[in-house]
Amino acid sequence: MSRDKKKTKSVKSISGGTRIFTYICLAWALIVSLVPVVWLGISSLKKDPLARPGFQLPESIYLEGYISTFRDLHVMRYFGNSMLIAGISVLISVVMISMSAYVVARMEFKGKKLVNIMLYSTMFIPATALTYPVYNLINNLHLYDTRAALILIYSCSGIAVSFFVIKNYYDNIPRDLEEAARIDGCGYVQTWVKVIFPIARPGIMTAAVLAFLNNWNEYYWASLVLIDRNKLTVPALLSTFTTSFNTNYNGLFSAMVIIILPPVLLYCIFSKFFIEALSGGAVKG
Repeated sequence: MSRDKKKTKSVKSISGGTRIFTYICLAWALIVSLVPVVWLGISSLKKDPLARPGFQLPESIYLEGYISTFRDLHVMRYFGNSMLIAGISVLISVVMISMSAYVVARMEFKGKKLVNIMLYSTMFIPATALTYPVYNLINNLHLYDTRAALILIYSCSGIAVSFFVIKNYYDNIPRDLEEAARIDGCGYVQTWVKVIFPIARPGIMTAAVLAFLNNWNEYYWASLVLIDRNKLTVPALLSTFTTSFNTNYNGLFSAMVIIILPPVLLYCIFSKFFIEALSGGAVKG
């Protein structure tokens, strides 16, 4: 029986109740994901979001919040800071993690299990628990209030998630390909560059996009390390709309819409890599 027939048979074998339950779960996930975005978009078009709260349509479309975000706050400056910091930190972390994951996935050495445990354990350490040691390190390196400090922090953040994604993708690559490369005279580095990286690119790109989204939306370290307004990242921009006496909700919601657009566009562009990584790629034995 061909693969297409087997696939068709397996799809038909799903019971009607299971299919309905699956559709209900997907519909619920879609609603939970879209409702806040729709609410935010509608609120950003209201002159006073508190006067017409919820999903009430605005009496007239009010775009002053979007205009002031670009005209008065110079939001593109913050976009540039976020792109620079997130981009460099992702490049450093992905190159570092992809090579270390290759070593752990393909080589045998003493303490290998301990390395895995230590890397995965970082997933359970909250950022607030690292505040003092990281803050002290940044001061000792004389990097406080610099973009380099944030790049250093972001490069070392989220290691466990990226390591998990990339290592699992390496595990699906047949070892025969590496052995063939070794026969041709390739070392470990050449094997990774010429053989492993092209095949594992979907997994590596998935880890890179996830790291970029995390760095783009990060607020805690950005507000703690940076003081100079000209160096702030996009999430730190939102704090300028709130004062001790007043909150500009129209400007705040408009800025939030502008801020979430780049991650959405990034995911749309690289969505095929997510699909390939989640399905294990197209590697065959």
